[in-house]
Amino acid sequence: MNIRVAHEVATRLRLRLDADPDFLSRSATAVRDLRGVKAVRINPGCRSIIVTYDGSPEAREQILSTAAAPPSNVPPLAEPPTTNSSPLILSGAALVAAKLLPKPAAGVVTWLNIAPTLVKGAVAGVQHGLKVEVLDALSMGLPSLRGDYTTANFTRFLVELADYIESTTAERSDELLRSLLHRTPDDVWVQLETGEQVQVPFKSLKGGEHVVVGVGETIPIDGTVISGDAYVDQSAVTGESLPMPRSAGSPALAGGIITDGSLVIRAERVGESTTTGRITRYIQDALERPAEIEAISDQIADKRVGITLASAAGVFALTRSVQRMESVFMVDYSCTVKLGTPIALKTAMYQGARKGCLVKSGQAIEGLAAVDTVVFDKTGTLTENTLQVTDICSLADDVTEEHALAVVASLGEHTTHPIARAVVAFARERHLAHIPHEEVNFIVGHGVEGVVQGEMIRFGSRRFLEEDEHVSFKEENALIAKFQAEGKSLLYVARDNKPLAVIALRDQLRADAEATLARLRELGVKQLVMITGDEKAKALAFGKTLGIDKVFYEKKPEDKANIITELKNAGAKVAFVGDGVNDGPALMAAHVGVAMPKAADIARATADIVLTEDRLGSLSSILEISQEAMRLINSNFKIAVGANSAILASAAAGLLSPIATSVLHNGTTIAVLIRSLLAGREHAERAHIASKQ
Repeated sequence: MNIRVAHEVATRLRLRLDADPDFLSRSATAVRDLRGVKAVRINPGCRSIIVTYDGSPEAREQILSTAAAPPSNVPPLAEPPTTNSSPLILSGAALVAAKLLPKPAAGVVTWLNIAPTLVKGAVAGVQHGLKVEVLDALSMGLPSLRGDYTTANFTRFLVELADYIESTTAERSDELLRSLLHRTPDDVWVQLETGEQVQVPFKSLKGGEHVVVGVGETIPIDGTVISGDAYVDQSAVTGESLPMPRSAGSPALAGGIITDGSLVIRAERVGESTTTGRITRYIQDALERPAEIEAISDQIADKRVGITLASAAGVFALTRSVQRMESVFMVDYSCTVKLGTPIALKTAMYQGARKGCLVKSGQAIEGLAAVDTVVFDKTGTLTENTLQVTDICSLADDVTEEHALAVVASLGEHTTHPIARAVVAFARERHLAHIPHEEVNFIVGHGVEGVVQGEMIRFGSRRFLEEDEHVSFKEENALIAKFQAEGKSLLYVARDNKPLAVIALRDQLRADAEATLARLRELGVKQLVMITGDEKAKALAFGKTLGIDKVFYEKKPEDKANIITELKNAGAKVAFVGDGVNDGPALMAAHVGVAMPKAADIARATADIVLTEDRLGSLSSILEISQEAMRLINSNFKIAVGANSAILASAAAGLLSPIATSVLHNGTTIAVLIRSLLAGREHAERAHIASKQ
């Protein structure tokens, strides 16, 4: 495909493709899924794709090659949302027309404009009782009856604007979710009994087939490896931080990516029954369920609508005075809440953004403020998703720890395995010199070997050295058990078939993890929980280091959502913090889902809050901000109820005219709005001062 760079800056590319709209759309989808790509949009008219990425040369090269030749199984880029904007446009036009037309004509335009709201209010009143929609209808109908068409039309415009923003946001979120759900390939390679490999449609798999998966390919089925050796990156499925060696007899999960080697896997679960298929189905079900938390302003306002309506009816029944009834109608308890609450929430969202937190809705603020239990996925959340060397134990009298480290690092420079990379990085930190060696041999799924200064050096798993190379580490069992109890991963090193060293590594704990957990407890979080796919000893040791209250270990992806549900059923208000594709269901199951900045796309899409700075401390910051916002909303509500109750009583007694009632009521609303704004500014100033100290 003919492709050229039409424009380029440091982190942005505009690509021009001589292609039809379908090819252009599929190219955009393929590019969007690449590592390092942050955002993609298309301009069909100009036949171009605009890509925002991390600016790295590797990402740029992949973007260009993928855009020119996208995989055939990639679907078109999701269409933009189709929210109907006509009511918003018409209400805006009616507002302008009512100001310009003669009063009789303005009246006709106004009644036509507010008619849908009046009908909606009547239906809501009949079917659901006293809701905010009823008061919305009255707030437009009463001014219209008095000939105040500007107020009626402006109110209608604001209502439509809010509905438009809400529906557009929801549709975009859902559309993004659906576009990121697990995609199955069109075709897979299957090995026949004769050994011949043939390509068959993925949908034709029934189970029992021998599926062949090579380097860089994603495992499409759940099953058992029957032949081959490979390293499989399962981090997006199980949360394990290291690529796992897989050989005959090992389990294989759909969604894992082969980083080295190849496998032949017997298909046991295909389609929707696979691990990723179950995750996809869970998310689709969650999309169809209604939100558990209503919008805060509507929820509070609904509870107060009856006060205004009942008071007005009572006054009219006792006095038969239309003027007094109209005065009472002007006391709209929900008005202060509906206006003051969004200001407080938007201020909190703004403060959160300055603290490195993207809050997607006011519901997230409310939900987070009530949280008493925080559940963490371990890998990439409490840890940096990188390994760190903690101990080097030489097992030979004539070899120092530094020399053993230098030997392993010199051979390890030639492999990309995370353990080897960690050892090489540690050796460079200690400025150890490279040791010359002969050709390095990689045993896929086992380890590395090479001749260094005339001696055969091998390192890898204990199983590799003991079972394959017959090097016994039994004399070091006490040391090994100690490291394993501390939750460390071990690299075994041998020289000429004798133990040379044991190197211990652990997931690198985030620098601010301990301080963040302590701050969460100070803010009222009663229970800290961790869920991980790690083995028991490693998980428990890690949890003990951080003072975690509950540790769930060796858990499958779908188990996370079940654990969240169990905690909720026990009465806990749960926030879940994660970053992987496998965390999507748990993020949606929790009262509040929080995604880390380097999280998978689907985790960011399903989360209520996304941390934009790579520090865990942002979590405690947004919790504190949320709690302050809810305290402000609640105190504003008490002020509004007190002031409006006094105004209502005065209006009912005939002490206030409709005009005076309206002035006092709106004055209360303005006072609450100013208080919300000043409170937000005060908090921002305190945060600014704290950041300077």
